[in-house]
Amino acid sequence: MRVRGALLASGVLCLCFMVASSAKKSDPYKVLGINKDASQREIQKAFHKLSLQYHPDKNKNKGAQEKFSEINNAYEILSDEEKRKNYDLYGDEKGNPGLDSDNFGGQGGYSHFTGSGPGYSHFTGGGPGGQGFSHFSFSQGGQQSSGGRTFSFGGSGGQNPFGFGLNDIFSTFFGGSSFGSSGNTGSSRYGSGSHATGITTVSSAFFKKEIANQGMTWLLLFSTSSSKSTQPHESALEQVGSSLKGVLKVGHVNCGNERSLCTELGTFPRSAPKIFVYSYGSSDRGSLVEYSGELTPKDVKRFCQEHLPRVSKRVDLKQFEFASNVRNNLPSVMLLSTKKDTPAIWRTLSGLHRKRFNFFDSQVADMSDPALKKLGVDALPAVVGWLSNGDEHVLKTGISVKDAESAVTELSKVLDSFEKKNKKAASSQPKKEHKGSANSQIPLLTSSNFDALCGESTPLCIIGAFRSSKAREQLESVLSVVSRKTLSRQKSTTHGSGDSISYVLLDATKQSGFLDALDKSRFKSSDRALVAYKHRKGKFAVQLSGITHEEVERFVSSVLNGDVKFAKVRQKPVLR
Repeated sequence: MRVRGALLASGVLCLCFMVASSAKKSDPYKVLGINKDASQREIQKAFHKLSLQYHPDKNKNKGAQEKFSEINNAYEILSDEEKRKNYDLYGDEKGNPGLDSDNFGGQGGYSHFTGSGPGYSHFTGGGPGGQGFSHFSFSQGGQQSSGGRTFSFGGSGGQNPFGFGLNDIFSTFFGGSSFGSSGNTGSSRYGSGSHATGITTVSSAFFKKEIANQGMTWLLLFSTSSSKSTQPHESALEQVGSSLKGVLKVGHVNCGNERSLCTELGTFPRSAPKIFVYSYGSSDRGSLVEYSGELTPKDVKRFCQEHLPRVSKRVDLKQFEFASNVRNNLPSVMLLSTKKDTPAIWRTLSGLHRKRFNFFDSQVADMSDPALKKLGVDALPAVVGWLSNGDEHVLKTGISVKDAESAVTELSKVLDSFEKKNKKAASSQPKKEHKGSANSQIPLLTSSNFDALCGESTPLCIIGAFRSSKAREQLESVLSVVSRKTLSRQKSTTHGSGDSISYVLLDATKQSGFLDALDKSRFKSSDRALVAYKHRKGKFAVQLSGITHEEVERFVSSVLNGDVKFAKVRQKPVLR
């Protein structure tokens, strides 16, 4: 047993010598050429300058690659506050005094491995001046071990000056937690097979299912196993992801494992990692935009903010006209705030829900704005919405933001509820059958459908005449909303009604004869016009200006109330 104990003690001595000999590394401050009181900005600038100077792609001189690795290692230590603090205190970034390359045992450090009984051995080692001293002992049996092996680290008051137990040393060399090639322990957030906190490992399947065109902005790092150290990149991305949590997500693609994905995306890195933002701009589909600036969290964050979705349309609340801005028969929502630019949270929401709503935002000075009172808004920021039938609702006022992530979640619930309300309102509307374009809610008037839509059986026909595609789009949008209002009394397709109305569009460039039959000179210079036509009585009324939702609704109401004067047609209008 005594021999066995001596062998194990000898093993500990060998391990300690191995730790000492493997820990030789350069002073990171000297490597980067900076003072020990350098700021993070100064560290980043020094790293960026030297990494460009010694990058293997640019510097083919002998020793450049080793120098580049040394620079990366130095930056890895000094860019991490905890590692830098440990290095400054102990001469080692892991907080293990006694393992400093220049002073084994630390600067005046003392460590003591104790045991009882026979089988005692010790080891001493010192730095300059012999200040460092380490004392190891081992026992097999004895009173303190209670018949078993006892391992402990001594020190003042029984404290462990090394910061780890003997099992940590054993696992370092014989499995479990291990030191990687870059000097990181397996428990490190940058350990093998893992990434910094908050960075998602992205596979081809994950990219296609969770990222591509899903609406969320992603900050992505692309690298290969042969790429130079990704730790500075991961550190910067982790900080950006943390500060913009809820607004974007961060991922890492190993192009060595996902070669086809990186090749397909055009993001395959050569010897250095690449950073991209998966952005939406003002489109429905996402695209990758490469970042080429300095590797600092501040600069990367600014780049990400610039590339958040711009789906929401910035409008002037005083001039905003709902009917002329509706798209694809979707409900619309608008953020009202005092912000000069569209807030990041709203840009994020507009990206996530871009296929479900029309998004708008507007800057208001304060609550004294009369438009807010008209809308019924009692506090800012506020979100108001319009159902696809034009009905207006105040969705939320006095929005309080604890953090971006919770704000996006809460406002998403508000939008979900409003979407359900819109579907319920749409389902309660009577279904209408129009003869015309399959994609058009308001049919185009032709010779074949004239009798059905504006003939003898229709007391009143509201005709939107246009001469351009833009005019057609506006008229169709406005009439689509007005036709759903109760006052409109849309014509039934099953029963003729004495006071029903039919809404149609007319291409004035192809059917100019129809308008000339009403009034030969009145429509010549107009790009758009609204005509109230009574076929049975041979009368018509015209509105040439103010083709907005409110104005058209007012015009139709006036026609129904008898407040509009009708004129006789010149001759019976005919469609070609």
